[in-house]
Amino acid sequence: MASTSAIADSRQSLLDFANSGASATKSAGGGSISEAQNRFLKLLTTQLKNQDPLNPLDNAEVTSQLAQISTVSGIEKLNATLQTLLDGMSVSQTTLTANLVGHVVLVPGSGLQLASGASAGGVELAGSADEVTVTIKDANGLAVKTLNLGAQAAGVHNFTWDGATDNGGSAVDGTYSVSVKATRGGEDVSVTALSFATVRSLVRSGADFMLDLGVPGLATMDDVKQIL
Repeated sequence: MASTSAIADSRQSLLDFANSGASATKSAGGGSISEAQNRFLKLLTTQLKNQDPLNPLDNAEVTSQLAQISTVSGIEKLNATLQTLLDGMSVSQTTLTANLVGHVVLVPGSGLQLASGASAGGVELAGSADEVTVTIKDANGLAVKTLNLGAQAAGVHNFTWDGATDNGGSAVDGTYSVSVKATRGGEDVSVTALSFATVRSLVRSGADFMLDLGVPGLATMDDVKQIL
């Protein structure tokens, strides 16, 4: 029969192994967990065979060690499942981004294109506003039209411009810029000017793709407020 010191050494070996089990999850490949479980069971079986009848292994201790090795295995399987989900989301995101080529999107920007007497843009309000004013300026920075959008709730809102100027004339087709001001109770409300642009192509940036909008530059999917 094994000596008491031998039993203690075996018990300590099992305890040390179980407590170090979490580090096995950092090893490459799923085989590390299976191997760790086999080693654990072998140690546990050896310890049970050689336990002292007068000083048997505590049931609570055995349960604790089994719980620890099961937790290590469960975490590894959970990590593998999460990685599979992340890979699937990445593929879906890439597919969605590719489908945007040729579409018109609304993104942050102050540019405004007037063509055949028609133009459109947008604003994004961080909070509700009593009054929202859009000022349209020509290439020289001179205001040609002021649009009063009135009271607006928080969020994204569109506006249109038919090319009519404040002096009663008609603006020529071309590129204009906008500035936006929003207030509530006399206090300024954070607001962002938005412009429409056509997605020309995709540009890889690291692991992601960015949208090439031509003159407005590059934009991310997070920049897109609307898709037409």
